[in-house]
Amino acid sequence: MSKITFLGTANAVPNKNQQNTHFIVETESHTVLVDCVGNPVVRLEQAGIDPLSLTDLILTHFHPDHVSGTPLLLMDLWLLEQDRPLSVYGLADVIDRIEAMMDLFEWQKWHGFYPVHFFKLPENNFSCLMDTDDIKMWSSPVCHMIPNIGLRISLHEGIVCYSSDTAPCEAVVQLAEGADILIHEATGTGLGHSSPEQAGEIAQQAGVHELYLIHYPADIDPCDYIQRAKRHFTGEVIIAQDLMKINLV
Repeated sequence: MSKITFLGTANAVPNKNQQNTHFIVETESHTVLVDCVGNPVVRLEQAGIDPLSLTDLILTHFHPDHVSGTPLLLMDLWLLEQDRPLSVYGLADVIDRIEAMMDLFEWQKWHGFYPVHFFKLPENNFSCLMDTDDIKMWSSPVCHMIPNIGLRISLHEGIVCYSSDTAPCEAVVQLAEGADILIHEATGTGLGHSSPEQAGEIAQQAGVHELYLIHYPADIDPCDYIQRAKRHFTGEVIIAQDLMKINLV
């Protein structure tokens, strides 16, 4: 059974109860971390996930609230004696910056470091970044302040789409078309972001079954956000919360 675990759900400003947005996708053979912030090893353990089970890391864009935990994660896995390879995916500029950031720590000198394989994704619609027996994944550029990707994830149990940080755009509608679950940001109207109403409109256009709102301000009224999204979406609306799990069946 595949599973999604929200490690954090806040926008760029977290608080003591909510970390920045990042989450895990687990299948029989893969444990995929989407974005990497805070202290990833601690958060994974709080969620009951073995950090050494990680197989893949996807970095959607190079904003601090999405990538700042990457050096700490890579170091801690090394100190925990990780031996399996870790695959890291992102747009070319993101991967270049992550490698440059790691070079500042002189990670090449860390003896016995496990294999890390970097994959630079093209800025094309529906670029295939993963294709295995139990998980397939595609990325498309979305509309943010800097280059950014949304994701379509095909699992045995259904299809999940993640908007990442974005203003309403056709790319997300296409990624989410017919999906069982759309995880869409709800930061509010502004440059490169979406309101709950706009997330609801995207979900309705895409014909998804369930809408999870994420990347929202920590002080929101959840009932208000749900009602605002429901003005435009006839399906179920859920507010994603830290450490919430979705068991896909």
